[in-house]
Amino acid sequence: MTEKSATRHLWLGLTVSLLASPAVFADAQVPAKENCAVAEHTMGLRFQQQSAEVQALQLQAYNIATLKLDAAVAAAKDPSKLAIVTDLDETVIDNSALLARDLANCHTYDAWDTWLPWERDGTPALIPGAKKFLEHADKLGVTIRYISDRADEQKKYTLATLSKLGLPQVSEESVLLLGPPKVERRAIVSADHQIVLLLGDTLHDFDGRFRKTPLAEQRATVAAEADKWGAEWIVFPNAGYGTWSKAPLQGWDAETVIEKW
Repeated sequence: MTEKSATRHLWLGLTVSLLASPAVFADAQVPAKENCAVAEHTMGLRFQQQSAEVQALQLQAYNIATLKLDAAVAAAKDPSKLAIVTDLDETVIDNSALLARDLANCHTYDAWDTWLPWERDGTPALIPGAKKFLEHADKLGVTIRYISDRADEQKKYTLATLSKLGLPQVSEESVLLLGPPKVERRAIVSADHQIVLLLGDTLHDFDGRFRKTPLAEQRATVAAEADKWGAEWIVFPNAGYGTWSKAPLQGWDAETVIEKW
């Protein structure tokens, strides 16, 4: 074999080896972690989707809601005049599969440009305790209103999703989607019902003062309304997204000391 021929065979062998190794090309197509800005949400999203602690908090919230609703019904002359108002996403239904898919693709999911297809074709799961609580409210004769910032122009898909999940009192009238601010949609409900419970995962599910306000003001309002949490307002954990997601962390101002535990 001549030197020229040997060189040709060597390069041919290297080419075949590379083609037979998909990892070489796969690695080139996956963005490096340092270039994946959305990766900063990984721990929070893992906690939201996978932790038993979030499951416990969700069940705890619905247990408290049940106790408060039972007390309100017992004190009411006409339970049909009572209403509960609940958010949908991350309160009644779990959309973390969409966020996990986008995060794996290094796509910034809280830009919400993948949300409309999810509303149409996605398969959200129920939040633990949600269906049991809503069915209980329905059996008590309490009116249920679902107030969500899902797209009103895609309402038929949200209605189909909720019906497929077997949730009670799902209708055009009972599901109020994005249009007027939530405070105005709650006013529609309170015009002919007494709202005894608000349920949600973000603070503007409870009061208009939380909408588009700085975090410091939100925290001050939370403190000012301390008596309502767990009484009239039932808040659910959401570590996947929120107005807090870009807030700077406050660290301990001390030199790091490494000491074996």
